[in-house]
Amino acid sequence: MSATREMERDEAPKRNLDRELNELMQELRVILPGVQVLLAFLLTLPFTNRFTTLNDEERAIYFCAVVATTLAVVLMMTPGVQHRMRFREHDKEALLRLSNELAKWATAAIGVAVSAVLFLITEYLYGVTAGAVITIALMATIVTLWYVLPWRRRHDREGGDVES
Repeated sequence: MSATREMERDEAPKRNLDRELNELMQELRVILPGVQVLLAFLLTLPFTNRFTTLNDEERAIYFCAVVATTLAVVLMMTPGVQHRMRFREHDKEALLRLSNELAKWATAAIGVAVSAVLFLITEYLYGVTAGAVITIALMATIVTLWYVLPWRRRHDREGGDVES
């Protein structure tokens, strides 16, 4: 049995929930400032002179980036807000499960937002083809690093192929 699984088995359930919730909140504290900076940047763009030069497709991509970033901020702030709203109700298990799912959805929204912003910048600098190629490469990287590798690691661990 791996050291992590051994520790979890010996850990009291309440202490385990506290630790897992604390870890999730720390992860969100690391990610959230970057997403907030991206949103702040995006919210200033319509007030620049260059924004009026965007065509309808570029405006749609920009709006997609704003919506995805805003959604990511909301999803990532929800665990903290819900924890405060449900303080001392002794329902950390449900909060942890919901918060974990919300964090996963937030990462998907961040991936969409960052990809949309990268496309707009690359398309502006080098054209549509370069924008598409670079954005597809980024999306493949995000999917691989954020989802495929962790899924593969879990799959390998559950199959007994890899020990942590």
